[in-house]
Amino acid sequence: MARKAGTELIKDQLTDDQDKKKKYYNKNVQFFKLIEKIKLWPSRAGVLHGVKSIEVNGKIAVVTTHCGEKFTVWNSRNSRSARWLRNKWCASTCNKCKIPQWKIKKYSSTMMTQKWGSNL
Repeated sequence: MARKAGTELIKDQLTDDQDKKKKYYNKNVQFFKLIEKIKLWPSRAGVLHGVKSIEVNGKIAVVTTHCGEKFTVWNSRNSRSARWLRNKWCASTCNKCKIPQWKIKKYSSTMMTQKWGSNL
């Protein structure tokens, strides 16, 4: 009887893993649209910040984080921040921004593919 209970637990875990949906985004989507959608910003130190607002003016945008930092960003798919977001190279999250755990899980399960995916 112990084996039946163990197998049921494994089956429950498998269905939980299958229920988690992965989001697929196209790698070549515009950088500003990607930031507006996921609301995360990687700093040069490898820290992931939450984006409070983004103001787009042509090829330039002003990004404001939850920790109060403001900076100007160019719309470039090949930039450091775009590559770090697509490849998930960030090491930690900002303590001041207080990014919720569900957002980090959703970001980590998001896949960026070359051939197909949502164009936002």
